Amino acid sequence: MSTQHGQPAHEADLSRARWRKSSHSSGNGACVETAAVSGIVAVRDSKEPGGPVLRFRPDEWSSFLGRAAEEGVTHI
Repeated sequence: MSTQHGQPAHEADLSRARWRKSSHSSGNGACVETAAVSGIVAVRDSKEPGGPVLRFRPDEWSSFLGRAAEEGVTHI
């Protein structure tokens, strides 16, 4: 399990996260938000800010975005 600053990445403190929504967001509520915190990329559903959060290492997130682009997904 990878660690960031002495704690597992999945336990990174998100209390000070600066969440960002895609500039392509149309405001229809079907969006994700991302935040870079303690060496991870956190992803959540914008409709449920207090809900579950997915956490990725930066290389994992880059790989995900690359694969999405290969599949024709243009807005994440």
